[in-house]
Amino acid sequence: MNTHEVAEFFGSKTKLALALGIRPSAVTMWGETIPESRQYQIQVLSKGKFKAAKKVQAA
Repeated sequence: MNTHEVAEFFGSKTKLALALGIRPSAVTMWGETIPESRQYQIQVLSKGKFKAAKKVQAA
């Protein structure tokens, strides 16, 4: 999942920020990589349209 696709789904970066309860400037600071904790929130808010990327654990 990337910021552009998710912002488009919500309507804008500002609307994405409002849905997450954060400031729009925080969304802008992400660049194209959404923090993992926010990815899980977006997964819930989008009803599974976007899936949180799983981190690969080093063996």
